[in-house]
Amino acid sequence: MRLEGGRIRRKPGGGLGFTLIELLVVVAIIGIVVTVAAGQYMRSIQKAKEAVLREDLYIMRTAINQYFADKGKYPSDLQALVDDSYLKAVPTDPITQSSSSWITEPASMDDRDISTEPGIADVRSGATGEGLDGTSYSEW
Repeated sequence: MRLEGGRIRRKPGGGLGFTLIELLVVVAIIGIVVTVAAGQYMRSIQKAKEAVLREDLYIMRTAINQYFADKGKYPSDLQALVDDSYLKAVPTDPITQSSSSWITEPASMDDRDISTEPGIADVRSGATGEGLDGTSYSEW
């Protein structure tokens, strides 16, 4: 195609448009960009889930500590925190998508402990696998 005298003129034997090679190159470039973007999107979703998990663990551990400070004993389970209004509800683990997968650690009953009743002193995620930082979810 050439521009002559302000008018577009077609090449002899060819029409206006793109060749098959040009279209394949554009489609390949779009495919590469979409692949990279999808990978980053999936990573950002995982990163958000891990941030929610860390925040939920922090909130539950704080509630356990407040319960102990107020009552002089550890809660018997996570539902006790809800029943006594330390939590609105037992949060859902964002990795397992379940509120019943939390693993509770019992309080150690020794001479230094002022509590006379057993209860839970810590909570961990029941999710299997590792976070983006390489540590196991159950270690958080």
